[in-house]
Amino acid sequence: MKRTLQIVLPIAILGFCGFIAYLIIASSEEPERPSFPAPNPNVVVRPLEKQDFRITLHSQGTVKARTESSLIPEVRGRIVSISPNFQEGAFFEAGDVLLEIDDRDYRTELTVARATLAQAELTLAQERARYEQASRDWERLNPGQPATELALREPQIRQARAAIASAEARVETAELNLQRTKVTAPYAGRILSKSVDIGQFVSTGNELARIYAVDFAEVRLPLTATQIGYLDLPSIYRGSNPSFENGPLVKLISTIGGKSYTWEGRVVRSEGAVDTRTRQLFVVAQVENPYGETVAGRPPLKVGAFVEAEIEGVVLEKVFVIPRKLYRENSYVLVVTPDSYLERRNVTTVWENRDSIVVSGGLRSGDQLCLTDVPYALEGWEVAASLESNQEPEIMVAQGEPTQRKRRPKPSGPSSLDARVDEVIAAAGETMPEDLKGELVALKGSNNWPGFGQVMSKVAAWADENGIKLPQSRSGGERPRS
Repeated sequence: MKRTLQIVLPIAILGFCGFIAYLIIASSEEPERPSFPAPNPNVVVRPLEKQDFRITLHSQGTVKARTESSLIPEVRGRIVSISPNFQEGAFFEAGDVLLEIDDRDYRTELTVARATLAQAELTLAQERARYEQASRDWERLNPGQPATELALREPQIRQARAAIASAEARVETAELNLQRTKVTAPYAGRILSKSVDIGQFVSTGNELARIYAVDFAEVRLPLTATQIGYLDLPSIYRGSNPSFENGPLVKLISTIGGKSYTWEGRVVRSEGAVDTRTRQLFVVAQVENPYGETVAGRPPLKVGAFVEAEIEGVVLEKVFVIPRKLYRENSYVLVVTPDSYLERRNVTTVWENRDSIVVSGGLRSGDQLCLTDVPYALEGWEVAASLESNQEPEIMVAQGEPTQRKRRPKPSGPSSLDARVDEVIAAAGETMPEDLKGELVALKGSNNWPGFGQVMSKVAAWADENGIKLPQSRSGGERPRS
């Protein structure tokens, strides 16, 4: 009996659970399948025309002074006076006395040096008198015979002259030391930090303060190898000056107190090595008179401030500028063909930024760029296009009853593609490059319309550059869509 229960009970439990599961599944309602109406066929288009586009390179960096140095005394002594400008953040002009060192010892040294000079001048005067006396005595005692230098005391005269030169040098050194007790500013600048104050004893070599010039401010801006290629900088070779007289314009932007301020400058030089960690090259932008009130209400460009930079790059000629939001999957844009069908165009970009892409290939002048944001790209879908106005283009969304629009008709066989290939080759003539002609001929008999569209993008770009007009397909585009 016990053995029977061990076998029957689990089977009964499993059967009961299976019955419950069946009831749950049988009683559930099938979910409704949503129906998606066709999209609104109204789109806004913009005719494409080639234009020139100036590239703007973006970078960032920290402001620093062009000249920064340590203020060090050349004499030792106790500081007895400091200027009101000798404090952190204060400005000073070239030649201003920033602090004074006790000069009494140096005045004494100057007095002693002058006394020594006077004694040396007296000795020289005495030796000259002795020389004249010795010369007369020699002529009287040894007429007609040449006198020796020692007899005429010429060595003594040279020694007296050397003593005067030494004394004059001591006087000059004493005067310089006396002048050096007044520490003056070497250029117009500002105090970055100071290390001493009044009453402190300083020696030669002690740092008094860190100062920097205020005539120019500089910013090191990192650029990638790609960005450098779009910057108009001359190459620097051995023997040439690494600075540029009229470098690219730079606009520096800094946010202070919630407001953005701009300063204009120029790239003045590039550094001579690529950073081994980031593989970037640094260029140096310079702003003149950063602390001057050149613009009313604008604060000074302070050392240490972080700024964003917009550098003027080269001009790309005869390109298409397209809003970035219209660039789909980083490969194509939508255009509307002359017979009002949506068509994908793979494009070749040469520059991108946050707002736009710059296209050099894949499009032709006069193409109608679709500005309407299509939720899902219906390539080959028939639409009703209207030209762009000042109003924002409406978004193509599903609304109302399904609209009865049709897709572009598909050709009925490989013969239509063959005819199209022959038509394009005949229109291009003998000037068509052999590689493009070979790609077209290879498509004959394949009915590979997508491949034909890719080859036609290259052919169209070549024809546009050479002024050759290609025939339009019967459907208005380069390839049919299914």
